[in-house]
Amino acid sequence: MIDLRLDLDALTYDDAGLVTCVCQDAITGAVLMVAWANREALERTLSRGRATFWSRSRNELWEKGETSGNTLDVVALVADCDGDTVLVLCNPRGAACHTGAATCFGPGRALLDSLGRTIRARAAADPRESFVARQLGGPREHAARKVGEEAVEVLLAPPASDELIAEVADLWFHSMVLLARDGLDPLAPLAELAQRHGGARD
Repeated sequence: MIDLRLDLDALTYDDAGLVTCVCQDAITGAVLMVAWANREALERTLSRGRATFWSRSRNELWEKGETSGNTLDVVALVADCDGDTVLVLCNPRGAACHTGAATCFGPGRALLDSLGRTIRARAAADPRESFVARQLGGPREHAARKVGEEAVEVLLAPPASDELIAEVADLWFHSMVLLARDGLDPLAPLAELAQRHGGARD
């Protein structure tokens, strides 16, 4: 179980009693949205584990997703050095933006998020022009063999070399392609690692 903590007395609230909240995907690093919270909203977030904010237009508390169902399950709350901004690390369940987009800042800006989206998008590309499209649409053994080949290249690369870094990057990439080819989220291993490391997903 995730233990949420934040020293609310150490925060620097503005004249309206608010702090800025920057919501970030705990797995991919993508910045999802920005909102504001007062002490009561933060207390509710801490007690319930779901991101709750203060609506400046309606002058009321609102839990993200209370009407849409697109909630933000909070992993951690971290105040910045001045105490006037809170980083809300979370696991989004559905689109974070009211427009239906995954984030309020457009499609995948974080590297891993962008890479995952690009791999999935290649499924619709012309296989004659896209190697990834051929891997996604071809026999599984082809995609699996490529992962094996890259693993061998990692083993053969000189220790502590730029070549080793490049080969590991190739291995990661082709492993993501294999996952996508099997209909899985190419970023799923990140969630698995996060769970092993400290339970970033429930």
